Amino acid sequence: MISDPNAERACLAALPRSARLMGLDLGTKTIGVALSDVERRIASPVETIFRTKFGKDAAALLALAERHGVGAFVLGLPVNMDGTMGPRVQATTAFARNLSKMTPLPILYQDERLSTAAVTRTLLEADTSRERRAEVVDKMAAAYLLQAFIDRISAVPLS
Repeated sequence: MISDPNAERACLAALPRSARLMGLDLGTKTIGVALSDVERRIASPVETIFRTKFGKDAAALLALAERHGVGAFVLGLPVNMDGTMGPRVQATTAFARNLSKMTPLPILYQDERLSTAAVTRTLLEADTSRERRAEVVDKMAAAYLLQAFIDRISAVPLS
């Protein structure tokens, strides 16, 4: 689990050239999943996993990671609006800690404040039905936070 910017840069520099990033928007009931392209420039929504037990959720994520050639996970960190770390941050870091015991893939973080709100607003502006919004909001929030991560790391040279 990496949150230090220098360690993050070193981790990213060490990834295989075509390794994708997998963005995860962890909710209490679902996990939104997104993937980067192999050049790590564009994030796309993939699916929403309905949470059951940690072991099953982790197995599903690891199977997706293997199938898509993922080199690192990017978890949305739900920091409070005032910048403090609340219970949701603790739940996310506990999830990351448990997942890190099951995989050698690095786990990175991205501040996800307002990602779900931004995606919901976009879907409302597109006149998306309530039912359709419920189907896609989590995976789109994962893509939103993964794109924010990609944009942030692209702005700083890795070396």
